[in-house]
Amino acid sequence: MSTSSPAAKLPVSLAANPRLSSWVRLTGEGRVAISPGKVEIGQGIVTALAQIAADELDVDIGRIDMIRASTAMSPNEGVTSGSLSIQQSGRALRHICAEVRRRFLAAASERLGVDAALLDVEDGTISGPGNVRTSYWELAGDVSLDYDITADASAKSVAKRGVARHSLQRIDIPDKVFARPRFIHDCALPGLMHGRVLRPDISGAKLTALNEEAARVVPGLVAIVRDGGFAGVVADSGTAAETALKALRKAATWSAGEPLPDEDDLPGFLRSQPVETTIIDIRTAEPARKPAQTLRRQYTRPYIAHGSIAPSCAMAQWDGDHVHVWTHSQGVYPLRADLAIVLKLPTENIVVEHMEGAGCYGHNAADDVALDAVLLAKAADGRPVRVQWSRHDEMSHAPFGAAMAIEIEADLDADNEIVGWRHAIWSNGHTARPGRAAQPALLAATEIANPYPRMISTDPPAANGGGGDRNSVPLYDLPAWTITSHRLLTMPVRTSALRTLGGQGNVFAIESLLDEIAALRGEDPIALRLRHLRDQRARDVISTAARRAGWKPQKRPGIGHGVGFARYKNTGAYCAAIAEIEGTDDIRVKRLTLAVDVGEAINPDGVINQIEGGAIQATSWVLKERVRFDRTRITSTSWTDYPILTFSEVPAVDVEIIQRPEIEPVGAGEAAHGPVTAAIANAVFDCLGVRVRDLPITRDRIIAAMELAS
Repeated sequence: MSTSSPAAKLPVSLAANPRLSSWVRLTGEGRVAISPGKVEIGQGIVTALAQIAADELDVDIGRIDMIRASTAMSPNEGVTSGSLSIQQSGRALRHICAEVRRRFLAAASERLGVDAALLDVEDGTISGPGNVRTSYWELAGDVSLDYDITADASAKSVAKRGVARHSLQRIDIPDKVFARPRFIHDCALPGLMHGRVLRPDISGAKLTALNEEAARVVPGLVAIVRDGGFAGVVADSGTAAETALKALRKAATWSAGEPLPDEDDLPGFLRSQPVETTIIDIRTAEPARKPAQTLRRQYTRPYIAHGSIAPSCAMAQWDGDHVHVWTHSQGVYPLRADLAIVLKLPTENIVVEHMEGAGCYGHNAADDVALDAVLLAKAADGRPVRVQWSRHDEMSHAPFGAAMAIEIEADLDADNEIVGWRHAIWSNGHTARPGRAAQPALLAATEIANPYPRMISTDPPAANGGGGDRNSVPLYDLPAWTITSHRLLTMPVRTSALRTLGGQGNVFAIESLLDEIAALRGEDPIALRLRHLRDQRARDVISTAARRAGWKPQKRPGIGHGVGFARYKNTGAYCAAIAEIEGTDDIRVKRLTLAVDVGEAINPDGVINQIEGGAIQATSWVLKERVRFDRTRITSTSWTDYPILTFSEVPAVDVEIIQRPEIEPVGAGEAAHGPVTAAIANAVFDCLGVRVRDLPITRDRIIAAMELAS
């Protein structure tokens, strides 16, 4: 590797954080501390990253301690999102650990008087000819890691890796199985106090008056905090905090709210708002044959809640003008940046430390509750305060995944071959994460006495995977297309990042219309896809899923089969899904068969786990999930009003990995959602003969589609 421009050759996370000691430390008693900037949110990332480090350092994985991300010591890797942890943090750790190993071998060579090329490392012990030996830990005092990475060290070749591509037990699971406190909800700091925040039921209402009398007599109340429209309580127990909050709620006066859209006409709302229009991609070609007809279809998805198993939670503790925050945010550094803006403090006065939460994927309320805890902890005289949102809070005030309306026009020639394609998206932006603007993106920042405006969600650039436009450019070899995104400039329903951003909606639309065209042609839908794909990896996942599922089984009454395919962001993991559904009284997904290609699968069991989880979550989205609201408030504020897939409804999920060790790994967390969504929708058509283009696919939607078809 050339040393002329090392930053240009290094993985993005490493170029931004080149100091070796911020990633790796040798500790006493033969331990290695690995400190990535990405965080564990249930995806098993700490295990896969430990495997990479163990491989490059030649130490047993049992010696490795994975350190939680903290702004006090960890490299700044931004946000853990977009299925990028292995791609960014994993690649960085390969280089870092290879460099650390090289430095220790150089020190051992000097101490032992043996050429470094003749030395071997086994579980941290360095040995050479004549039975000379030392170890990383013996040399730790001689080897400084307070250096920036060079371009000299090379990661091991695939053939020399002994830990990668093996399914190892996840590091984080034993604590969870044996009920040892690992989640932030279970952590009890010394002197811990409890906080709750008062928020309106009416969307957009502001607190105008608050009678504190009844709350002040609640036993255990420590303080009532009021800062403009932000109000909350601090108490010595969770029960006391709940009781005081209930008393405050009864005595609160609110302004009128802001109207919400008509839930029954979301496409009409989305298409009627002021928008920012962007041409995402254009491919031009003179059609070999003239269009004989144009299929115009609209596909929609509703607002979707994160539905985290436990509502969001955070802790904060002040020490003078310094504050320490514990959070399950996916981005400790971006959160710190927004906290600094709100608190008007330098960032060095704020430490944000990650702790696992019971559910965080995408921008849920984890960041919001962190600011709540910081504001309430000001009244706690230096004691830590834990703030726990309620289920009602979470389902009312956390950001949602954006609703989408997608229109595709396909020009077909006389043989129903595709000669033109136009894809247009109407959607709110898909991200308003903290740390990305000059104003904070935190809920309480819009409520305090000197409030900041609520940030209108934007979309990441196409180079970063896009937002509403994610996966909107077909991977299929079509002669011509125009892809257009219309991002709304109004946001009555708060939206931000939810898994896949716009990928789920766009794959659902593209794959559904391809199935319609296959049906028009009387062509097998898999054959049509393969005929339009040149990318061999794409062809392989489709063919593998089809083979594994036995495509296509003999037609049986009440049973349907469908296929869906995508490459996540068009640059990440390839995934194909075959769905088998039963369509009697209700749609029930019986089996999902998936094939996935993530390049080198570091921990195959972890990849399968992520594909299974994504497939099951997508099934829940497709069959059940929909944020409900009237014109004044969110109404789906409980599991009764916002049902998710139950254990008895979970389909059998069968996953095959196409292992490609010669190709750099990518993430698997969001690869399955789009393909599974499309596969289920296409299976419904195969079963019932009606096409449902609006998610979720409920009995009412099926009946409406039947009536429309007749």
